[in-house]
Amino acid sequence: MNRLTTLLLFGIFSLVLSSCAKEKNTYAVIETGFGNMKVMLYNTTPKHRDNFIKLAKEGYYDSLLFHRVISAFMIQGGDPDSRNAPPGAPLGMGGPGYQLDAEIGAPHLRGALAAARNNNPQKMSSGSQFYLVQGQKIDDNYLDETERRQNIRYSPEQRKLYKEIGGTPFLDNDYTVFGEIVEGLDVLDKIAAVPTDASNRPLEDVRMKVRILE
Repeated sequence: MNRLTTLLLFGIFSLVLSSCAKEKNTYAVIETGFGNMKVMLYNTTPKHRDNFIKLAKEGYYDSLLFHRVISAFMIQGGDPDSRNAPPGAPLGMGGPGYQLDAEIGAPHLRGALAAARNNNPQKMSSGSQFYLVQGQKIDDNYLDETERRQNIRYSPEQRKLYKEIGGTPFLDNDYTVFGEIVEGLDVLDKIAAVPTDASNRPLEDVRMKVRILE
């Protein structure tokens, strides 16, 4: 290999690395009657990111409910059976007919966008159902216990965030977090505060519409 060829190959390799480093994040807006939440989708979870984008562009989420709401924990939606569900109907089992491979890594800090799932050894995610973490502030003792139980290790920054803004660390290493709220955390809090029935379904429907920001 001569010097010119080597330089050309090095230049191409550098361009590829530069392009990867500058890969832009995709953003989506989850519209509700309580206001909008803008979420950033992680490039580190490409299967979940691309699936969410695909479903949103197809209008899959339009008029679906946040059918499971638990204050100081999370709000969950994305079940297609919720679109025309009568009051009191059980929800949470619907989906597009497929699951996604787990892409577990990011912690469940306040505002995290994560994929719901049923119990399965591979920790595969629902094809459409997701939840947004409200959580609560966590102390070091709880984080120490979570590390032992979940077989994980938090960085100093992650510990700081859990103590300052909160989250649900007991879900870490079990569910895929594939994005986060960057605007509209107050909307999350408003929805998390609505009255619910014994199944944690809001007494008054909370509908969503999801659009991708191009």
